[in-house]
Amino acid sequence: MEKYESKQQQIHHPASLIFPVISRLDLLSPAMQDKVEEWSADEDSCTFKVKGIKMGLRIAERVENKHVKFVADGNGVPVDFSFWIQLHEVDAHDTRIRMVLHAELNMMMRMMIGGKIQSGLDQAVEGLANALNSFR
Repeated sequence: MEKYESKQQQIHHPASLIFPVISRLDLLSPAMQDKVEEWSADEDSCTFKVKGIKMGLRIAERVENKHVKFVADGNGVPVDFSFWIQLHEVDAHDTRIRMVLHAELNMMMRMMIGGKIQSGLDQAVEGLANALNSFR
């Protein structure tokens, strides 16, 4: 499995405020409905379409105020993968967030999309950090 790690981003809130938001997929519905097609989610799983490909995710593990692990839920996902959203609380107003992706990619896929995956992770964690920093 290939491992991709996003850049670390800073959030100006304690991990205890951030964790409840990242540990429930249904709370992402307002943000995701206009970003992907056919978004549907409950607390632990979601399905959606990206460029016509139906995908599913489910939460496999939650460690309070530390991380949430997501895995592919089989629904037509072309690549076996898992990813984590990790939190590290430095102090009450400084939590660092990072995404880590593990994906089963053959050599051709690594060469074709490896850089795009890295860029996508960095953009995703930056967007998530910006959204979480806007909470009051």
